[in-house]
Amino acid sequence: MTEVSEMTAGPSADPLDQKVIGTFPGKVVRKDLVGPLKGEFNVPTYVLEYLLGRYCSSADPAVVEEGLREVRRTLTENYVRPDAPELFKSQVRERGTYRVIDKIRVRLYETEDKYWAELVNLGVVRVHIGEEWLRKYDRLLAGGIWAVADIEYDPMQTDARGNTRPFVIRQVRPIQLAGIGLDEVRERRGLFSRDEWRDLLLRSVGLEPSALSERAKMLYLLRLVPFVERNYNLVELGPRNTGKSYVYRELSPYSILVSGGEATVASLFVNLSTGRVGMVGMWDVVAFDEVAGLRRLRDATAVQILKDYMEAGSFSRGRDEIQANASMVFVGNLNIDVETAVRTSHLFTAFPKEMQDLALLDRVHAYLPGWELPKVHSQFIGRNYGFVVDYLAEVFRGLRELPVAHVIDKHFRFGGSLNTRDEKAVRRTASGLVKLLHPDAEVSAEELEEYLVFAMEGRRRVKEQLKRMGGIEFWDTHFSYVDLASGTEKAVGVPEQRAAGLIPTDALPPGVAFSSSADPTNGKTGIFRLEVAALKGGSGYAITGSGSRPVREAARTAYDYLAAHWHELAVERPLDGYRLNIQVVDLQRAEGLTPSSMAFAVAAVSAMLDRPVAGGTVVLGDITVGGATLAIMGFPDCLQAVAEQGAKRALIPIQNAGEISSLPQEILGRLDIAFYKDPKDSVLKALGL
Repeated sequence: MTEVSEMTAGPSADPLDQKVIGTFPGKVVRKDLVGPLKGEFNVPTYVLEYLLGRYCSSADPAVVEEGLREVRRTLTENYVRPDAPELFKSQVRERGTYRVIDKIRVRLYETEDKYWAELVNLGVVRVHIGEEWLRKYDRLLAGGIWAVADIEYDPMQTDARGNTRPFVIRQVRPIQLAGIGLDEVRERRGLFSRDEWRDLLLRSVGLEPSALSERAKMLYLLRLVPFVERNYNLVELGPRNTGKSYVYRELSPYSILVSGGEATVASLFVNLSTGRVGMVGMWDVVAFDEVAGLRRLRDATAVQILKDYMEAGSFSRGRDEIQANASMVFVGNLNIDVETAVRTSHLFTAFPKEMQDLALLDRVHAYLPGWELPKVHSQFIGRNYGFVVDYLAEVFRGLRELPVAHVIDKHFRFGGSLNTRDEKAVRRTASGLVKLLHPDAEVSAEELEEYLVFAMEGRRRVKEQLKRMGGIEFWDTHFSYVDLASGTEKAVGVPEQRAAGLIPTDALPPGVAFSSSADPTNGKTGIFRLEVAALKGGSGYAITGSGSRPVREAARTAYDYLAAHWHELAVERPLDGYRLNIQVVDLQRAEGLTPSSMAFAVAAVSAMLDRPVAGGTVVLGDITVGGATLAIMGFPDCLQAVAEQGAKRALIPIQNAGEISSLPQEILGRLDIAFYKDPKDSVLKALGL
């Protein structure tokens, strides 16, 4: 059997296939035809499907087989292979005029006051092109487009220096299906159930829905929201090989995937020397591959422009305020265990440090948990019929103009913890899902509730990370909504936050105490576990786990206090008859922060008495050698950090009593706060004496 015959054998009869072919004739294609052609011809998926849609949109194997021959013939004759550009240049010269399929991009050479085109695969960098094509297809100037182009060879053509530049573009036809298709889709959407339509969308982007969980299906759809929502900001971080960048590179001619290192303020927004608006004005979706490499957007000016644009869809560059509609997508690899990150760090670690700006990240509408999606394997690759992706791209572009966010207010009201920015983010995500799954805007309250919950989760994931990074400012992440029909208020969480905190509530071994400290200048917090073992037959102490000077000083202060006041604590064992081995565990890698000296003292007495500190207890505050207590610096941030990590009880110096009113009620509801007036009082309360 020939290769073509094997390819056209086709899947078994599928009810959805039959329905799709009958409802959208000429607009669908078998997705398993794309892969083999992709291996032969290195062109974007939408280019292949453009041709497959023209010649192979049929359930008849004979028609498909003949169509495949025509697709291969067209690509063989007109597609410029990267390994044979000289052959094609020769053919253009010998024939005079030749039709090619290639990627065309154009640059303005200011010194010559002339636009020059580049035929990327053909390898010709100075090709004459009429300015009428630039006015008609301005994306030629913003990364380029794939097109069918008629190339003429004219040896009389030269550049400004008199060098022969014989190649001339006479005709440009972008790879696109004629007709937007939105009215057709809206009219025929009612012929499909919600689940059928969802599976059709997933098949259209090359996935096999039967191999995916319900949760995974929704996550994959979230990747598509930037295509149907203007000025939508999405982050997806996760493991390698989950297809994070595929849809933004292959799905649409209106989307561009930018390598992180190539993104600049001039290329994204506007070039001040030419006044030409950059990618945000040329594309519907601008996706950044590998956010860790965004080295050219790290400076303060770039971050500020990004913040302005991601908030309002406009930016100031030069004298003018410029509007644009492109959605921004940030994808990258998360190289740490998610559970560990949730407990000890945050989930924006893949971004450059300079871009871990709280105000910038607060503009993100949803965070897609890429770690939940499976790595790409053959069982997840679609084999059935789906929309030709270029047709789908035109539908998506039309949906960007469809207002549907208002349907939420007919059935639901947001809870009090969502601020204006949160509501905006949730509305946009829910609106995008409605557009994708219900382009006719016919959506039930039950379906809408599912999308609302999903949208709230995506936004809350952003806020949870900001809370870890920014402290008390972002504490209120209790997202909820009210069902107007029943009056019931329902809370929405995020799956990864359900992991146990760093501070256990079970009984602790003797000699173990937990502490926290904060830097009020930047909101940074740290949580520490102190473990003290009392070894008979020695004296003094030794520290492991941290050799920093502040840690040594805190331990020295605690030990000197205990040595001077040991008799006041009525401990039968003599302190000078034991050696204290102290281990400091920095649970959040909080460089520059130090556990409280009071916690060192409590852990030492616990070890000497062989009596544990009550589970869920944290000891905060510092002491002096003479026994005076010192107020906690960064008090609200410390309390937030320990409450978030599972603490149930906090021992704090009486000097901080006046700051209790500054704490959110949710923290006060989680923590039993006990004040101590001196170190002895703290030890007694910590050990339940």
